[in-house]
Amino acid sequence: MIRSYQKLWPQRSAVKTIMTHDELEEHILIELNDELTHPRVRKNKKQKLELALLRITESELLESEKKELVELYKKIALKKDK
Repeated sequence: MIRSYQKLWPQRSAVKTIMTHDELEEHILIELNDELTHPRVRKNKKQKLELALLRITESELLESEKKELVELYKKIALKKDK
């Protein structure tokens, strides 16, 4: 799944350093929390999840890769909301 995520974000240098599943989940959480954006223009987690899912479904990843990433994003979004 790490390789799929790296293919999804080829221009992000930090993504290239991901080695473990925990690191992958941390990067996804940072993305969902929009932590790399200035606080005044951040989107909420629901908006970020919708954008991420759209990016995944429109990507050139294999269908199996898309499915795994979608499930992981949803799992992380739900887990961190509790």
